[in-house]
Amino acid sequence: MPGGLVALLDDVAVIARAAAASIDDVGVAASKAGSKAAGVVIDDAAVTPNYVTGFTPDRELPIIAKITRGSLFNKLVILLPAALLLSAFLPWAITPILMLGGAYLSYEGAEKVMEWLTGEEHGDTLEDPIEDMAVFEKQRVNGAIRTDLILSAEIMAITLSSVADESLIVRAGVLALVGVAITFGIYGAVALIVKMDDIGLHLAKSERPATERFGCWLVHAMPKVLTILSFVGTIAMLWVGGGIILHGLEELGVHGPADIAHNLQHAVEMATGALAGVLGWLSYALASAVVGLVLGFLIAFLLHKVLRLGPHSHD
Repeated sequence: MPGGLVALLDDVAVIARAAAASIDDVGVAASKAGSKAAGVVIDDAAVTPNYVTGFTPDRELPIIAKITRGSLFNKLVILLPAALLLSAFLPWAITPILMLGGAYLSYEGAEKVMEWLTGEEHGDTLEDPIEDMAVFEKQRVNGAIRTDLILSAEIMAITLSSVADESLIVRAGVLALVGVAITFGIYGAVALIVKMDDIGLHLAKSERPATERFGCWLVHAMPKVLTILSFVGTIAMLWVGGGIILHGLEELGVHGPADIAHNLQHAVEMATGALAGVLGWLSYALASAVVGLVLGFLIAFLLHKVLRLGPHSHD
C-alpha cells in the first residue's frame, strides 16, 4: 500500500506540474496576444462612453453592466467556440478573416477622419426627443453589444493568430483569459471614465481647498479627456487595421507593402540612436495608419459614391 500511495502521489505531482506548465503557457500566450490586440482595445474603450450619452447619472453604471454582460456572452459563448472550430478545421481562413476585420477598422477610422474634415456627425444624435427612455436604453445597449461583437471578433481573431501553434487546451485557455480580462479591463475603464465628472463634482464640494481644486479640475478636464480618447481611438483603428492588412498580405505572399514599412522602420532606427526602439515602432505604426487611412477612404468611396450606401451617399 505505501508503495501504491507513493506512486499515486507521484502521478498527482506529475499531473500538477503539467497543469502548472499549461497555466504558465496560457499566461505567457495571453500576455503576448493581449498586447497585439491593444489597438482594438483602445478603440473599444474610446467608442463605448458614447453609448451612455443622454442618460441620467444613475443609469450610466447599470447600462455599462448590461453591455459588459453582452460582451462576455459575445466572447465566451459565440466567438470562443467559433474560433476553436475555425482553428481546428479551417486554419487557413484566419488570415483572410483578420484582413476583413482590418479593412473594417480602416473604414471606421476613415469615416471618423471624414467627419472631422467635413464637420458632419453621422452617428446617433440626441436632437430628436426621447419618447420612451426604457426603449431608448434598450436600443443603445443592443447597439453597443453589436459593435462590441465586431470588435470582440477582431480581438479574438488576433488572439487566435498569436496562439495558432499551441495545443487546443492552451488556445481555449488563452481565448477565455484574454476575453474575460479585456472585457473587464475595457468596461471597468469606461465606468471610471463616465463617472469621473461625478467624482469631480463630489470632490469639488469638499471643505479642503486642495481637494476642491482637484475636483473642479476633474470636472473641466473630462470633456478634453473624452475628446483625446476619441482621437486616440481613431488613430488606433487606422494603425491596427493597416497593420493587419500589411501582415496579412505578407502571409499571402505579397511582401512589397510590408517591406516598405519595415524599411522605413529600420531607417528610422538606424538614424535615431538611443530612441531607435520607440521611434522605429512609431514609424511602422504611422506607416500602418497611412495604409489603413488610404484603404478606409477607398472602401468609403466604394460604399458611398459607387454603391450609394450609407450617410455619405448624397451628392
